[in-house]
Amino acid sequence: MTSGEIELETKPHKKSVLGYVIELVVYIVLMYACIALVPEYVMQRTVVQGESMEKTLYTNESLLVEKFTKYFKSPAREEIIVFSPHKDTDEYYVKRIIGLPGETIQIKGNDVYINGNKIEDVHKKSESMYGSGIAGNQITLGEDEFFVMGDNREVSLDSRDESLGPIKASQIEGKVVLRIWPLDKFGVPK
Repeated sequence: MTSGEIELETKPHKKSVLGYVIELVVYIVLMYACIALVPEYVMQRTVVQGESMEKTLYTNESLLVEKFTKYFKSPAREEIIVFSPHKDTDEYYVKRIIGLPGETIQIKGNDVYINGNKIEDVHKKSESMYGSGIAGNQITLGEDEFFVMGDNREVSLDSRDESLGPIKASQIEGKVVLRIWPLDKFGVPK
């Protein structure tokens, strides 16, 4: 050591008890965000029950539902969504969007018409459906309403049924973005 140099002794830094408590609180807040906030506002898993979406989705398939973009972008035609038909219930439906806000919907026989034009309905399971329901006559959707149908039109309880009717944007939980189970069907359901 030369003259004028000072030798500094370094010791390992010890955390105080307060430092550990603060770190623990931060971890608890992060865990809470992952456990409670992510499923509520970002992404949630749901399991299909019933035949209404067959040809596309089957009973016991697990899906990831993205819940965030609905706050910034309106759902699009043919997207598969999850919605709650009644406010104070844990009952959810999985259906496909057919009609968008402001459109006129009518079902004639087995064909769906939007604004008077027959749509190419590639997702339906068969050529027949159980009926046109409330869409036997033209209905015009409100500015926040969507007309939804299951792909298996012979058994689906959907917007054709008077008890359900068109759904409001506020009822939509999110859109299906990924089938995660079974693994041999892993991917984006079309």
